[in-house]
Amino acid sequence: MSAPEDNPLTEYKPINKRKIVDAVTEILTAVGEDPQREGLLRTPHRVANAYGEILEGYTIDPEKLINGALFTVDYDEMVVVKDIEFFSLCEHHMLPFFGRAHVAYIPRGKVIGLSKIPRIVDMFAHRLQVQERLTQQIAQFIQETINPWGVGIVMEGQHLCMMMRGVKKEQASMTTSAMLGGFRTRLETRMEFLNMIQR
Repeated sequence: MSAPEDNPLTEYKPINKRKIVDAVTEILTAVGEDPQREGLLRTPHRVANAYGEILEGYTIDPEKLINGALFTVDYDEMVVVKDIEFFSLCEHHMLPFFGRAHVAYIPRGKVIGLSKIPRIVDMFAHRLQVQERLTQQIAQFIQETINPWGVGIVMEGQHLCMMMRGVKKEQASMTTSAMLGGFRTRLETRMEFLNMIQR
């Protein structure tokens, strides 16, 4: 199981919270605040802890995430896990985007433990991301891990970088999809998946 293509790390090192504390202190000063005032004294540390959680995907080893939860089955119908909540940070503005992911695959002799699907979504979501790449990474990881007949992913997200700044459209959302194998080549398979997640 290889490290994700867009992750330049070859090791899964802890996040350097000390550097984040120093950087946030600089940002507070740069915007005209006093990092020593009572309300801000612990803010750099709180931000460092929050980033440690929000961006923990950089520290997760995919092998340990799966932890052997691959099972041999005599089942070749579609498996769908829908409405998986996700949170991520846009790599362009470092503002949150969030929504729901719908994941499907058709087994070819192997299935993955049910709880691992949301964990896979989180592993890739908890990095600096764009939704298009996030969707593709989840699909490719599942394809490489269990080699199913096909994988289908649909992600629906709302982006604070579009809601809070720029065009300021609060109700706008974004939908992305990745279809691999039978989900790409067979229209009826793709439509079955899309119909299931719309119910």
